Amino acid sequence: MLDGKPAIFLDRDGTLIVETDYLCEPEKVELIPGAGEAVRRLAEGGFELFIVTNQAGIGRGYYSEAQMHAVNERVAGEFAKFGVAFRKIYFAPEAPDQPSRSRKPSPQMLLDASDEFGIDLAASYMVGDKISDIECGWNADVKCSVLVRTGYGREHEAQLGQATGPLIVIDSIADLALGQAG
Repeated sequence: MLDGKPAIFLDRDGTLIVETDYLCEPEKVELIPGAGEAVRRLAEGGFELFIVTNQAGIGRGYYSEAQMHAVNERVAGEFAKFGVAFRKIYFAPEAPDQPSRSRKPSPQMLLDASDEFGIDLAASYMVGDKISDIECGWNADVKCSVLVRTGYGREHEAQLGQATGPLIVIDSIADLALGQAG
């Protein structure tokens, strides 16, 4: 999309917040250290901000969509303390063995954001802690995918092998400074 806005697509668990298997309790939300300030810098750098998250716990029956929305509201509230507002939170509720249009590594959530908000994917970034996040970005033809070593990142970094698309690896979201490089 020409003249579209650049965006940062952020995985939620293990990227923005501390990984807690199948998080369904809002009071257990804990930001990755430095995440609030880092994401605020991205917004100040002119990026639209989106969360794109696989929520297999819904498909597996571990928690409800309403519980996931309550957690997302808490996440958004914690980031609002830093002056950060996400344009939208996209989610895929299916378990890995269920058919899914949007489950990462599918690029569908990014394509939907592009259509809905006029996002220029070629000027955008996908940030996450799993290979599926990285491949999601590549599948959407973003400028670059970013693997954080928080959450499952260190484990997945070892599995990446030969990268097939543009990739940056950083220790945590706190190290992301794309606003200056953008």
